[in-house]
Amino acid sequence: MTTEPTPWLDRRKARRILGLAGPVILAMLTQTGVNVVDTMFIGRLPPEVASDGQFALTPSLMFLWAVGGFLSAISVGTQATTARRYGEERFEEAGAVLPNATSVALLGGAVGAVVGWFTLPWAFGLLSDNPNVIALGTGYSRWRFLGIASMAATAAYKAFYDGVGQTHLHLVAAVAMNVINLALCWVFIFGHLGAPAMGVEGAGLAACVSTWIGFAVMIAFTLRKADLAQFRFYRPGVLSFTTVKQLLRLSVPGGIATAVVMFGFLLFTKVVGRIDAVAMAHGAAHSYNGAATTIIIEVLSATFVSCMAFGTSTATLVGQSMGQGDPDLAEKYAWTSVKLGAMIFGAIGAFMFAFPRGVLGVFSHEPAVIEAGAVPMRIMATMGPVVAVAMILTQALFGAGETRYVMIVEVSLHFLCLVPLAWLFGMVLGLGLPGVWTAVAVYAVALAALMALKFTRGGWKKLTV
Repeated sequence: MTTEPTPWLDRRKARRILGLAGPVILAMLTQTGVNVVDTMFIGRLPPEVASDGQFALTPSLMFLWAVGGFLSAISVGTQATTARRYGEERFEEAGAVLPNATSVALLGGAVGAVVGWFTLPWAFGLLSDNPNVIALGTGYSRWRFLGIASMAATAAYKAFYDGVGQTHLHLVAAVAMNVINLALCWVFIFGHLGAPAMGVEGAGLAACVSTWIGFAVMIAFTLRKADLAQFRFYRPGVLSFTTVKQLLRLSVPGGIATAVVMFGFLLFTKVVGRIDAVAMAHGAAHSYNGAATTIIIEVLSATFVSCMAFGTSTATLVGQSMGQGDPDLAEKYAWTSVKLGAMIFGAIGAFMFAFPRGVLGVFSHEPAVIEAGAVPMRIMATMGPVVAVAMILTQALFGAGETRYVMIVEVSLHFLCLVPLAWLFGMVLGLGLPGVWTAVAVYAVALAALMALKFTRGGWKKLTV
């Protein structure tokens, strides 16, 4: 008697993963569109503003995610707990997670906005010696920080609905945010419809308004009759210190990991800034490595958030499977998602490798910027499958509640690998921008290897949430 070989890819599981991941990919790509629109519109300002303005966006977004990403990591605990309770069919306990997570997000966001408003000029001064970059970045970032509370709270709502498998709902909010941001950028950056021409700062104002609108859309979903009946989000006594403590136990390590990632990349941009400074000290009228780096990050962010979308669907299926008492099923979903991600993002990387200048040219009409970014773009294009493995397995571990390990790995790799290697390759060995992006590639390989090792060992199957 012969048995048919096991297929390399389980199509039934792949369809379910794609069904959950598809809306998340679209939502996260459209959400990333806020930053892409900012980069493109600012690139069309006068040359003396455009290059410095685009470079200022990189540290601006890093600061935003160092604080906002830390607070938005409440989504880690929210999704893991919601998915587990939903898998156990304890629906009201799943519903209780959301208001507790939202309270943490709004309170933390208010504190973060106040602290950020007063410390941003000092923080930019640490990263750049260019007064124009400092001024443009501070003005833009202050508006973005006023939207941190809504950003974190929206992440909590998204995580709840992702945890119960309704991943399509955040897509509606994301589309609304992008439509509003696109329109308001056109108004405030260039001064249309009687508004003042605010330039780079106008992009920050537009993004701030759009995040609050996205939050309002997510709230509206919880007011649907069926959802209120099943989950009873807003019942008396739903706020609980015990629930908050559980959420923080799961989320804080994820938040620290996110903040460390952003801080590491801030130091990374500092190295890029030093390369520009050295070039100008040796007689260059202007150096375009900073602007090229911003564009590469924007392009790669589309790949990163798509990988995150696969990770989000994986975290949901891992959490629900664990709630049903079937950790082996959780493992199968994770590896199926890894295979899908490696295939899809390998293909995307191949396209970027073949046409790096064409991709860069969408964001800049400056030939020097395009030329500076071509080789680094190709370096990162080869990392598509590696990044997919790293990010999907990271989210799978989050879904299982294994957040502390992820935190330790991220802290170690950023301060022992990414930043030192960026300085070594870019400055000491004189490899310039290709050198610092080679350091990112080494970091990605190490992250993928460590996440795969942890997931393969299977200790996460014994965790309780």
